[in-house]
Amino acid sequence: MKRRVVITGMGALTPVGHNVAETWNNLVNGVSGVDTITSFDTSALSAKIAAQIKDFHPEEHFDLKEARKMDSFTHFAMVAAREAVKDAGIDSARQDGRRVGVITGVGIGGIYTFEEETIKNHLQGPRRISPFFIPKMISNIAAAHIAIEHGFKGPNFSIASACASANHAIGTAFRAIQYGDADIIISGGAEAGVTALSVGGFCALRALSTRNDDPKGASRPFDAGRDGFVMSEGAAFLVLEELEHAKARGATIYAELAGYAATDDAFHITAPLDDGSGSAEAMLGAIADAGISPADIQYVNAHGTSTPLNDKGETYSLKSCFGDHAYKLKINSTKSMVGHMLGAAAGIEAIVCVKTIETGILHPTINLSQPDPDCDLDYVPNTAQNHEVIYALSNSLGFGGHNSALVIKKYI
Repeated sequence: MKRRVVITGMGALTPVGHNVAETWNNLVNGVSGVDTITSFDTSALSAKIAAQIKDFHPEEHFDLKEARKMDSFTHFAMVAAREAVKDAGIDSARQDGRRVGVITGVGIGGIYTFEEETIKNHLQGPRRISPFFIPKMISNIAAAHIAIEHGFKGPNFSIASACASANHAIGTAFRAIQYGDADIIISGGAEAGVTALSVGGFCALRALSTRNDDPKGASRPFDAGRDGFVMSEGAAFLVLEELEHAKARGATIYAELAGYAATDDAFHITAPLDDGSGSAEAMLGAIADAGISPADIQYVNAHGTSTPLNDKGETYSLKSCFGDHAYKLKINSTKSMVGHMLGAAAGIEAIVCVKTIETGILHPTINLSQPDPDCDLDYVPNTAQNHEVIYALSNSLGFGGHNSALVIKKYI
């Protein structure tokens, strides 16, 4: 029999907050974290805006010597994971570390380190390459650092599936606990992809918003005027725990993770299927895994990237999955405020689902001022709403046709 999995801790570092409470408060109030990029020269780029972590100083969180051995995505991951572990009340000294794992979702990893060392190699030669280049850059290293800091010796690895990475990581952690491989797994995602090379690459794909004169209004999922997504960065982690283990140690239980499924479009390296059928299959799979029907879902945290193709295709997939019930759903896009955190996106969106269930508040999808006829569902436009949610679904898609869905339910 599969074991039940609950959520007992959360941690976040986002463009709208340095912790879960600050992030959630700003999301409910419709605060955008998007602004003009000032960390590098954007004069030759079509997109000059991003949602970046503000006022973050690694030396406030790490020994400076140790901080220099890590890329920013690892800094972000460790800070968010610390909050999640503390929130869950995990005492590493009293916990069997062999039964605690870390599974991270990271789409790009240490791309700033890659850029920095590539330039150094080109200008100064290979003898100037840092000995920490590889261990700073590789995407699995954040999970390793979290484990080293806390003494967690259970399953530990990173999953890379572009913008679905954190959902796949959380789903894989869910399965590992269900089948007894661990009792606790810290899972979510981290990314620090707002760099000259990364932004330049997405500009070359024509995937980014170029609404440079209106940063706060640039990310506008499901709006007729949307013109691309907004790059972002940050980290978000949840503590997943086997139910009886959580109860035995008196942990606070925020919600239950009830279902997970993943599919692939097998269609195109960057574009989704026009009819959204691959995403619909993932949602239906997660709903079936939870042992419920589509009509039981009240709320969907959409992938909602603000690109013309995604938002139209995702709307089709929701209609395909839910039928007439799609018009009764409450749907929102966290990316309207925090931008697209790439591999970390599903981490913060899972936390949003938990907070929505906990508080009965739906944060708005901001900047939805001109409805798109092809996107005709209820996206909670511009103002937060009160709405009881028992079952929530979090939808995440990624380049390569990766589709993933989680079902999170109120713990009863």
